[in-house]
Amino acid sequence: MSSKSFLGTGMKFPPQIDPGTGRFSLSSGAQSVRESVYLILMTQRGERWLEPEFGSRILSYTFLDISPTTVTLLTNELRALLLEQEPRISDVQVELDPETREGCLIFNLSYTITETNTRDNLVFPFYLNPGEGETDGGVS
Repeated sequence: MSSKSFLGTGMKFPPQIDPGTGRFSLSSGAQSVRESVYLILMTQRGERWLEPEFGSRILSYTFLDISPTTVTLLTNELRALLLEQEPRISDVQVELDPETREGCLIFNLSYTITETNTRDNLVFPFYLNPGEGETDGGVS
């Protein structure tokens, strides 16, 4: 089995139309994994009726006092969540960026793509005040 088939091919997130074919654009390989990680983090647990356990509880941290204890709880929860819900990755590390600005926590996520044994990373901004910042699913 090739690593590309193991990593899969799916609809690009956020959804885009391929101008050449008029069909939904697809992503594969490491990009597909990166988009899946972002989708897990941005989907509120219980939001999908057919998969109520899919997603995170990150929004429940929105109005909490952001203390070192809260940050530790959140980073540990995100790490466990990604290991549970994304079987193509291992060795997940979640760290809070020390340059975080007021109203936004910036998490640096890194993980190993199991099939190819390559490291990848994602910078994930979490806005503490709903409606602030970009939440358009910009995964690059």
